[in-house]
Formats: sequence, structure tokens, C-alpha cells
Amino acid sequence: MTDTGPVEEEVPDGLLGWCLVANVARETAHGEGGLEIQHGTKHFRAGTLLWLPPVRWDPGHWRWPAVGRHRGNGRRYVHMVVRAHDLENFRVKGVYSEALVRSLNGYIHDPAAPRTLQNPWTRERAQSWADGWNHHREPLFIEGHPYAHPRMSVPNPPPAEIQIDGETLHLAHYGTRGARYSRMSPPAERAPEDRLP
Repeated sequence: MTDTGPVEEEVPDGLLGWCLVANVARETAHGEGGLEIQHGTKHFRAGTLLWLPPVRWDPGHWRWPAVGRHRGNGRRYVHMVVRAHDLENFRVKGVYSEALVRSLNGYIHDPAAPRTLQNPWTRERAQSWADGWNHHREPLFIEGHPYAHPRMSVPNPPPAEIQIDGETLHLAHYGTRGARYSRMSPPAERAPEDRLP
């Protein structure tokens, strides 16, 4: 369920501004070492459209404030901090709703100017960020580290084993959100002749 653009009935008052947007990824990694794969996130379903206002404060490593419709209540916008690696399909969309403007503005919203984005993107700047996030190589995750390795990526398809700092890592999972490597060797497969009749 991916949002592809505003419909006619959503734009009666015209364009109020531009915003960077993305969809919640189909697969998101959680748990120890990031090897537990889920659909969507705790607060947003896979494919949910999230609006990403320009960052006014640093919410932490690879995290981003986002506005979207919550998994439990699809009628109201909520403001959450999400992991950038849980997002995909970055692009620029027009803002047409006063309710969305209010949510994007957050605590700096001015009720006297309900149609004014207080911290707007320019279309060009938002497109530059979208291009940067969409064109990076497959991220590489290592067991025990919740974030992608900052200096390494892998080809598609990824190798079964890689060497990092003299240590051999084994491919544990590969999906739409990158390659996840573990220090544990994969279980040995038994040859057909080893099986009992």
C-alpha cells in the first residue's frame, strides 16, 4: 500500500509547500544483531507514507523525526522518531493539508498562520536528500551492531562470507534492507548419502 500522489479532492486549497517523504520498508530489522526481520515498524505498517520535515534537532544516529498515520489509528497524524534504515522510496511531495502542516510544524505551529510551514523544504533541497538516500549501495549490518557499517557496503547479491579486520563474517540474511552478517557459521548441510533410509 504505497501512496503515489495526492488525489484531486485532497488539493482544493492548493500547494502549501514541499516535503521530503518516504515509505516504511517492507522489511525492518530488530532484535539482537538486527537479525529479527519484521514487516513495518511498531508504530507504522509497511508501505505507510511518512513525511520528513527538515531536522531542527538531532534525534540520534541515523534517526529522523517523521509524521504519518499510526498503525493503530489511521485517521490522525502522529509525530515519531524513526530509523532512516526502516525507510525506502525517498521522494518529494507537495503538502496540501492544514492538518499535515500542523503536524509538520509541531510545537512551533502558529495558529494565526495555519497554512504556513514554519520550517519548509525547498523542492531542490528535498530532491537532493531523496537522491542521496535512494542511490546508496546495499548496506552491510554486522551482528551485535544495530546500524549499518559506516564505511562498507556489499554488491547485489552479497557474498556468503566477508573479511573485516581479519575476522570472517557469514551471511545470515539478505533482504530489501541490506545484508546482515553474523560471526556464527551457517549450519552444515548433510549430504543425501548421509541420511538414514
